[in-house]
Amino acid sequence: MKIQVEKLKDTLFLRLKGEFDMLTADEFRSAVDDHFDGKRVKNLILDISKVSFIDSSGLGAILARYKKIKQLNGNMVIVGAKPQVKRVLELSGVVKIIEVYDDEKSALMGLL
Repeated sequence: MKIQVEKLKDTLFLRLKGEFDMLTADEFRSAVDDHFDGKRVKNLILDISKVSFIDSSGLGAILARYKKIKQLNGNMVIVGAKPQVKRVLELSGVVKIIEVYDDEKSALMGLL
């Protein structure tokens, strides 16, 4: 999986590409945690529009980062889930906890 990281003011953008599974979940955790530690991040926008597959390890990593950013009084949203990935998010109940948007612009508006 490839991870592109961008920080604008207090919002961290993570753009993922590839499969989000047991083999890549630790890479995701590290990328997020490296930017939480000592940096003022209030919001996390997770763009998964280029994620082709997600399993329970990926879901667990997302939920753990959600919990961590909530403890920091921040918010997290998911952007651009493809139908097959969105279905997994729906079946697992993630969409009941974390808001899902079609694009980054809508996500930014939702965080304001």
